[in-house]
Amino acid sequence: MFWPMFAVAAGFVGLAVLGVLAVRVFLEAQRLGRQVTESARRISRAADDLERATVSAARSVDSL
Repeated sequence: MFWPMFAVAAGFVGLAVLGVLAVRVFLEAQRLGRQVTESARRISRAADDLERATVSAARSVDSL
């Protein structure tokens, strides 16, 4: 009777460990998603700045 109870207990412990790991993976995936969103926003802002600088440089070259 000991081994079947041990097997059931080990199964529950295994499921609990998998549950904890699944939560950790989910939280890290959310954090990665936020970082990707922030990086995309910063890249977009940098591209806009570069475009404005290019237009400004083109105007200054044209006025020479």
